[in-house]
Amino acid sequence: MTNDILSPAPASVPGGRLRKAPENFLDPAGVRTVFAEGKRGRRDFIRSAFAAALAGGAAAGAQGKSVGEGDPAILKLPAHSTGLGQPVATDGYGLPSRYEGNVQRRPSPGLTQTSQASVSFAPLQSLFGIVTPSGLHFERHHQGWWDIDPAQHRFMVNGMVKSPKVFTMDEIMRLPSVSRFHFIECGANTGMEWGNVAVPTCQYSHGMLSCSEFTGVPLITLLELAGADLKAGKFVLAEGADGSSMTRTIPMSLITSGQVLVAYGQNGEMLRPENGYPLRLVVPGVQGVSWVKYLRRCEVGDQPWGAKDEAVHYIDLMPDGTHRQYTSIQECKSVITTPSGGQVLLDKGFYNISGLAWSGRGKIRRVDVSVDGGRNWRTARLESPVMDKCLTRFNIDWVWDGKPTIVQSRAMDDTGYVQPTSRELRAVRGTRSIYHNNSVQSWLVQENGEVKNVQLA
Repeated sequence: MTNDILSPAPASVPGGRLRKAPENFLDPAGVRTVFAEGKRGRRDFIRSAFAAALAGGAAAGAQGKSVGEGDPAILKLPAHSTGLGQPVATDGYGLPSRYEGNVQRRPSPGLTQTSQASVSFAPLQSLFGIVTPSGLHFERHHQGWWDIDPAQHRFMVNGMVKSPKVFTMDEIMRLPSVSRFHFIECGANTGMEWGNVAVPTCQYSHGMLSCSEFTGVPLITLLELAGADLKAGKFVLAEGADGSSMTRTIPMSLITSGQVLVAYGQNGEMLRPENGYPLRLVVPGVQGVSWVKYLRRCEVGDQPWGAKDEAVHYIDLMPDGTHRQYTSIQECKSVITTPSGGQVLLDKGFYNISGLAWSGRGKIRRVDVSVDGGRNWRTARLESPVMDKCLTRFNIDWVWDGKPTIVQSRAMDDTGYVQPTSRELRAVRGTRSIYHNNSVQSWLVQENGEVKNVQLA
């Protein structure tokens, strides 16, 4: 086993080209077909649809052209080099390039029966660095999203407090604030992979994950203003204002540490409506369901509440039939985003393997990468900054020889916890679970360059 880091590829090693994964491979009619086929027990339809889209992309990508004595894109000046561009501030709020129109968060066809209680996945394979643009942040809703008038929104603190308080948004936003970068991951992220390979791309396997700079007031500040009993009060119940009555128990120890925020800002602007505007809870390292959106109340109490979304949902089914409850910490995890499922390596040669690592218990200390199915591992480069309970970008150099291989990443955090393989995780948790799958992800690079989602037995 080696831990060396390759130096940049020499000039004699050609750089490899990569074709992106097909994005929107199902139209509305295809989505309806997924539902119908699923009811009949035929759940492989999404795979066949994806394979057809991939084949179509391969045919289109194969239509190359000869440049002859020179590249026309260099020899002939384009219009943008010879004319006037668009006026300043044509769009009051800037938009992505039309050439990036396929980079979108997308729902998984057939995952839920109603679009209001559903998920959209962030396009991890198309992102750089660690920050998820607000417009691409993954969504999880239990009864749809709302655009709430901030002038009418209120936040209440009650329960074991000396003086129950009701705060307006103006009152919260004039208090001293902090800004911190943190990841948020749904507890069900990668949940469809527990039993077997279920989805084709990184977006659908790991895309219930995002990372932002959040701005707000520490919850402990608001509790202290209400005179909360911080000794007898061991827990806080957070409640959202949406129709699902989302409520979650938060241990007081997390709140007194100052980590938990009542946030109104995301990535330098106000929260987006889909992300909880005008107010949400930020609970670093804890599964996303506890980051209650449209936050309207926090109640201090002396024991967990056992609310519907922590007694029936978001619990871990163990092999002996028992359930683990309040297992909220998102354990150390990583995924390679390039190359990843659905992408195609068009040439042999040099590639930069890149991915993301994160831990709900602290900072990422190290990420190892294997290009031979886990037989040998090399230590990747961690891009700075490396922050607490935040995504960390890693890279490593690789020269592909054109032979089939399996690429994997394995993360370790600063507590010493090492990301488990699927086999190691299933030995403890079985295969019937839904939540908290943090096992090593395997991508098969085939001889023709196509990358597929696989699991090692």
